[in-house]
Amino acid sequence: MKLRKVTAASAAVLALSLAATACGGNDDDSSSSGSGGGGKVKVGIKYDQPGLGLKKPDGSFAGFDVDVATYVAKELGYKPDQIEFVETKSADRENALARGDVKYIVATYSITDERKQKVDFAGPYLLAHQDLLLKKDSKISKGTDLNGKNLCSVTGSTSAQNVQKTIAPKANLKQVSSYSECIAGLQSGAVDAVTTDDSILAGFASQDQYKGKFKLAGLKLSNENYGIGVKKGDTATVDKINKALEKMVSDGSWQKAVDANFGPADYNNEPAPKIGQLVK
Repeated sequence: MKLRKVTAASAAVLALSLAATACGGNDDDSSSSGSGGGGKVKVGIKYDQPGLGLKKPDGSFAGFDVDVATYVAKELGYKPDQIEFVETKSADRENALARGDVKYIVATYSITDERKQKVDFAGPYLLAHQDLLLKKDSKISKGTDLNGKNLCSVTGSTSAQNVQKTIAPKANLKQVSSYSECIAGLQSGAVDAVTTDDSILAGFASQDQYKGKFKLAGLKLSNENYGIGVKKGDTATVDKINKALEKMVSDGSWQKAVDANFGPADYNNEPAPKIGQLVK
């Protein structure tokens, strides 16, 4: 009889322990299908792109991609304090999703056939174009005007290669490690133009120290459909994010975010793209 009492007590303790474990859960919800609750969601963004994804000195985050990511998280059931932004550099985006480091990525992530072999995309949520950033008084008005001029872009940039190979092969291309260096060169006169996506250029031009000094050429040298990257095969999350994006557009939040982040650069943005339809 005494042995039975000990066994029953042990069973009760074990049952309580298992129940407590089940209720406690995991505080990191980065790999779930997303329903908020008491967990958190990890979202990949850029940390160094003003107007899009920027980590400010006080540790807060700002930019159009940040606004989109936050809106999507809200629609997935997460409050702002449940979002953990993780820096995802361009070269590591696919790996970050495959490893489960983040739930989704909003980081000027152009949808391409090559990338779709490795990740799934929701969106697109923005149609950007390759363009040029110039000084306000610049006489450059078309791509061929870059021949003989000093052009700046980031090392390995497809934008720079596009200009050099097909648009202005005689441009003097200067490749540096960051767009901040290019912008500083444009301000000092060391370079005549900076090239990358117009959204990125508009973000830099919108910074307080550059307001009124630069202009976008508006050349639309390529189409860049920005999508939200999701782990390959996670169609449930893709569907939920697409619904969130549709709502963001319909309730006016999308345009409000565009105006707030790009407005100071006189960025003539394209209308909100239709979800699931890419512009070739």
